[in-house]
Amino acid sequence: MARAMGARTQLAFAYESVYGTAPASGFMKLSMAESKLASAQPLIDSELLGFGRDPLAPIKDAITADGDITIPLDVDGIGYWLKAIFGAPVTTGTTPKVHTFQTGGWTLPSMSIEVGFPDIPTFKMFSGVRVNDFKFNMQRTGNLQATVGLIAQGETPNVASQAGTLGTLVNLTRFGQFNGAIKRNGAALGNIVSGDVTYSNNLDRVETIRSDGKIEGADPGMASMKGALVARFADTTLITDAQNGTPCELEFSWVISASQSLKITVHAVYLPVPRIEIPGPGGIQATYDWQAAQSAAVTPARMATIVLTNAVAGY
Repeated sequence: MARAMGARTQLAFAYESVYGTAPASGFMKLSMAESKLASAQPLIDSELLGFGRDPLAPIKDAITADGDITIPLDVDGIGYWLKAIFGAPVTTGTTPKVHTFQTGGWTLPSMSIEVGFPDIPTFKMFSGVRVNDFKFNMQRTGNLQATVGLIAQGETPNVASQAGTLGTLVNLTRFGQFNGAIKRNGAALGNIVSGDVTYSNNLDRVETIRSDGKIEGADPGMASMKGALVARFADTTLITDAQNGTPCELEFSWVISASQSLKITVHAVYLPVPRIEIPGPGGIQATYDWQAAQSAAVTPARMATIVLTNAVAGY
């Protein structure tokens, strides 16, 4: 008897033209390191009395379909996720192509995502999927990964794949932690031990009364962008920004070459005044839990700009 193995699973990804309706074709095979995307339908205990100490049968509750997928930050595939997170980019250039995404857009595409277990076989098609949040961290070593938090309308299991012939990425090159850099107001920011960034669309589940138990949709709410910088205490650059209450611009980037790069520029970052403690004889560090806001220094006013450079014609 076959048993499902993570190494045999595959993720098929396609944008929807109609929310909640999986397209018949156009699916891409994208990479993942871990998937917690799943649906659940809990049971409600019987509250009825008068039938003895043993309860009556439970009834079914509404369906919830959501979860995280851990993905690599790769040169080509990340663009599909960036479009889902921020909306369609503006693409310019010939070779390479430059895809520019911005925060603040009202129109976010929905997706269908099929997670396949060919050994069973079962292929779970999640439709009406939108990205709620996007998280990544930066450090000196290790794999560079991001986590996308997803909210789906529902799941349909099938015994065969419904995704058709999958498109595949021509370039599977990954960005690495080694390629990373952080800048403050355009200049390299030193003494940073680690950092993390979380962007959220703060999706609002539209939980209407339906015979199928699914949600009606997931609408974009007020976006937020937050993070943390852990810095060795070597100068007062960041502390001065925090004490003055003035925003700075932070750029998180990964550059392999002039034709392969990803840059996330957060235009107005507000830093808190951190606690600086002395834990012992070793180095002293400070953690800045920053928050971003809309900046009028760029047009249109926005919180962040994401620029992906690669050879993909468009997303």
